[in-house]
Amino acid sequence: MAGAAKDAPERPAEEEEYRLSICSKLCYAIGGAPNQVAGSAAAFFLQIYLLDIAHITPFHASLVLFIGKASGAVTDPVAGFFISKSRWTKIGRLMPWMLACTPFTVVSYFFMWYLPPFVSGRVAWYLIFYCLFQALTTLFQVPYSALTMFLSTDQKERDSATAYRMTMEVLGTLIGAALQGQIVASAHVSHHCIVNPPVNTTDSWHDTPSFPDPSDPLSHQAKVYMIAAGVIGGVYLLGIVILFLGVKEKDDPYALNSDRAIPFCKGLGLTMKHGPYVKLTASFLLISTAVQLEQSNFVLFCTHAAGLRNHFQYLVVTILVSAAVSIPFWQKFLQRFGKKCAACGISWMIPFAVMLVTIPNLILAYFVAFVSGLSIAASLLLPWSMLPDVVDNFRLQNPHGKGHETIFYSSYVFFTKMSAGIGLGISAAGLEFTGYKPGICRQSNDVVLTLKILIGAVPAILILVGLFILLFYPITEESRKETKLALEVLRRSHQSTENLDDHKEGVSV
Repeated sequence: MAGAAKDAPERPAEEEEYRLSICSKLCYAIGGAPNQVAGSAAAFFLQIYLLDIAHITPFHASLVLFIGKASGAVTDPVAGFFISKSRWTKIGRLMPWMLACTPFTVVSYFFMWYLPPFVSGRVAWYLIFYCLFQALTTLFQVPYSALTMFLSTDQKERDSATAYRMTMEVLGTLIGAALQGQIVASAHVSHHCIVNPPVNTTDSWHDTPSFPDPSDPLSHQAKVYMIAAGVIGGVYLLGIVILFLGVKEKDDPYALNSDRAIPFCKGLGLTMKHGPYVKLTASFLLISTAVQLEQSNFVLFCTHAAGLRNHFQYLVVTILVSAAVSIPFWQKFLQRFGKKCAACGISWMIPFAVMLVTIPNLILAYFVAFVSGLSIAASLLLPWSMLPDVVDNFRLQNPHGKGHETIFYSSYVFFTKMSAGIGLGISAAGLEFTGYKPGICRQSNDVVLTLKILIGAVPAILILVGLFILLFYPITEESRKETKLALEVLRRSHQSTENLDDHKEGVSV
């Protein structure tokens, strides 16, 4: 009785230890937002910038987009390898990586939107700086994503921190698209292009440039893109300061001091054989590719295929506002009905996107944008909420290894980036094949059809196949609870073992 009374107050104390404050969750969430701000601006506007402002061919644009994404993907396992080898410092094991890469990320991002005065080497210019930007954002994103596992051992607290993070990242995506859209909108508006040309319009009108060739780096079109890049660079610096000051990284609470880090190659092999991880990754790499195709081709679709040239920035904002406000809804939904059940929301965008492609209409476009935002929010929240469950499941099956968290997160980002890069490369190459001409008022019917397929049919197929694979994902709400209890027993047994060893050492002395 006395022992039970003595142990009673310890549980609330331990629960309090692993409970995160709202301030910590907010600082953690804000720290990752700048990556989304920049990523959103690039996702929505980089392709049209390369085609209509930098005036490089769709084929070269496809090379820049694919190789850039591929470089970021290749950096993921490399980053995971070196981070898993990192030693613990006074500020943690992951935080030094995020602090070190941020200034270089800002520089590479700015030059990615700079229009060089030479023309012949522009493809190489954008390829170099886009690859650098992708690699550096990876060096930030891998430790930042893995940091979730080192905030708390409580699954509810980690899920809550992930919801804060996703809400802030969607807001960051909104801010990035809104900032970029409002600042650079004037670069894509021309009085020479009208939405509904007269019936007797000659073919020469189709080849009329929508704006002058911005070969001068100091032209209006080039200036507004550099201004936007400078503003977003400032957001990067603010975010990393808040993350550093507001978040405390904790060492692995489950591992014994005698546990050794899993060698990277062995850990990668174990990761690739872990069934829940394989199914989760395969599902969401298809879904994320679909979302990436929607983002990168949406502005082009509105401009050239739907007659919504003057509304694209407002439609983008509608998508992202809808996504931002729906994150708390999805968090409550998955807590009540389960994470697999919440995945059905990703499919909501399919019928409405098909309707927009077949019936281009302004009112319908805004409705489609709203529903697409709901689906995008679910696709953003779910994988990052489910991945910690996979890591816990792996931890339970491999209790005497540590350092595997960065392997899971880096390899997941590798696959999603690689698939997105392939999708973007193929979409840009498709525009080249169908005869896309940079900077003209109206594209050919083949280009319009290609844009409709890239916005409607292709994402729909990818999402449906991804959701079908997710049906076989084995981790349920019941198994999550069982894993949580088993890990808690494991943690307590580790503490008891360490206390016993300390007691023996004390007696021997």
